[in-house]
Amino acid sequence: MSEKYKVGEDAMAHFITCTVVGWVDVFSRAQYKDIVISSLAHCIAHKGLRLHAYVIMTNHLHLIVSSGTHQLSDIIRDFKKYTSKQIIAAIAANDKESRKAWMLNLFAFAGRGNSANTTYQFWQHQYHPVALDTTEKLEQRLAYLHNNPVRAGLVQSAEHFTYSSAITYYHQQKGLLPITLL
Repeated sequence: MSEKYKVGEDAMAHFITCTVVGWVDVFSRAQYKDIVISSLAHCIAHKGLRLHAYVIMTNHLHLIVSSGTHQLSDIIRDFKKYTSKQIIAAIAANDKESRKAWMLNLFAFAGRGNSANTTYQFWQHQYHPVALDTTEKLEQRLAYLHNNPVRAGLVQSAEHFTYSSAITYYHQQKGLLPITLL
């Protein structure tokens, strides 16, 4: 992995993107997004994750995060490992999931190409952390993150997207997760 894509100082805010293999639109279902929300809440409460901003799109998520007590790379590793297992189990158990066989086959195919995995791979390996070490970078990434659902045509206004921290930034209202404002 290139040096520019490694987490630097853990206390510094980093912009990261976690993408589902094959860009599968898993997060078009609230049930699977809620697993991500629950896991982020756990990381905040028990692993020292500071969540500054987030958005969960249909096939990826963007986070602006830092950590004061644990290595950020370890938190993200654990988050991705846990959520991948939970989401795949939820897909497998969901009798109403019309895309179940297709998704599980795709994740199994991706898993076969991964020597560290024996069954499924849900997330792409890299998450390309970008240290937000200037005000310009921070403002640009925050605007990009919050406006992603607007650009995708999911909502007309960023603060109307439920699975985002935009409501906290734009209206100082509590969203789904506690946010440490920047």
